[in-house]
Amino acid sequence: MLRPPVSIHSALTLAIAFLVVSCSGLNLPDLLPTPALTATGTPTATAALPVPEATRALAGPTVLRLWVPPQFDPTAGTPAGDLLQARLDEYAAQRPDVRVEVRVKAPDGPGGVLDALSSANAAAPLALPDLVLLSRGQLETAALKGLLFPVDGLTTWLEADDWFPYAQQLARVQNSTFGLPFAGDALVLLYRAAEVETPPRDWDAALEAARPLAFPAADLEALFTLAQYQSTGARIQDDEGRPLLEEAPLAEVLTFYLDGGAAGLLPVWLTQLTTDEEAWQAYVDARASMVITWTSRYLVTLPGDTSAELIFTPDGNAFTLADGWVWALSNPQSDRHSLSVDLAEFLTEGEFLAGWTVESGYLPPRGDALSGWSNASLRAFAQRIVESAVVLPPNDVLAAVGPALQEAVLNVLRQQSEPDTAAREAAERLGAP
Repeated sequence: MLRPPVSIHSALTLAIAFLVVSCSGLNLPDLLPTPALTATGTPTATAALPVPEATRALAGPTVLRLWVPPQFDPTAGTPAGDLLQARLDEYAAQRPDVRVEVRVKAPDGPGGVLDALSSANAAAPLALPDLVLLSRGQLETAALKGLLFPVDGLTTWLEADDWFPYAQQLARVQNSTFGLPFAGDALVLLYRAAEVETPPRDWDAALEAARPLAFPAADLEALFTLAQYQSTGARIQDDEGRPLLEEAPLAEVLTFYLDGGAAGLLPVWLTQLTTDEEAWQAYVDARASMVITWTSRYLVTLPGDTSAELIFTPDGNAFTLADGWVWALSNPQSDRHSLSVDLAEFLTEGEFLAGWTVESGYLPPRGDALSGWSNASLRAFAQRIVESAVVLPPNDVLAAVGPALQEAVLNVLRQQSEPDTAAREAAERLGAP
């Protein structure tokens, strides 16, 4: 028996439906907004709609999309990049139904990673990556804007006992965990052993050394000064979580700065340095015998004329501030989260991170990775750093505390204010009683 003819209208409808489902191998977009965080840090009740099973079957291989900053580009041709690309290839080889694509995103500015996440979330959710590698500050901003999804309940990976405390802090925003830590960085003291026989561990030793120290005194975040202040045990937040500077401990830090200026440790030209790069250049140009910078600057090159030590503190107790990068979930399609977390776990496995962190110059987030470092002296040095590192303050706290510290430091180094006066004005600027 002949089948009844199919109308032109029906044929066109079927053809269009087939093209919509199969084109580009993309899943259907989620039509619901991404969840923001409540005041307690838990996601709101709004959730993404799962993509129907039939749609997934027609879509072909699953494409996992990753966004990374330029320094983590797997195609950069660096030893670290080659290792990361090999790891991604290994993952894809183990899962023939999965393809991994990587895009490099600028860390900030128009078209930067946060701008791109916001734009795609509003207008083109299909363009969102499954995993995005974010710094601590970026992770906090994106999470509070509802651009990320917690990994709580999706993985027990962070329950392993070898994760360093600073790395666990990296991944948490308020009361939720928003990713898996990948790499760390921390403030350290670099010095020329030919000029500084014994690196200072405390303030007295630093003043006695009397060798010029470079750090960006005019940096609005004032991270070195913040580390000095926090190493005294002083608070940066009150009981309600509001930014705070305690006057007496800050006055002690500023008095040390005044004494450092008189001793030649902290020359007045430091007030012209606004960035880490400028401070490093002052060290390279031999204007300073010591410099405060990031561990990655040292570990990636290991300059022959330079040694490294923890930053000095008032009493010599180990303390430093740390930053780092976390693999976070950003795709609103909830059915893709499990696979995305699986890839993030694969990229944060200890044996892989051992080799990758050595080549990249970053600090490992977990003990299994650090134990794989073959250089015993570097391994011991990194161990001291990760055990004493505290993650940078929340963005809103840093935005308030940093400029207040910067102004106080500049006024003291320029001898425009006494330490007690500068400390009082900084505390009052934050509304201290």
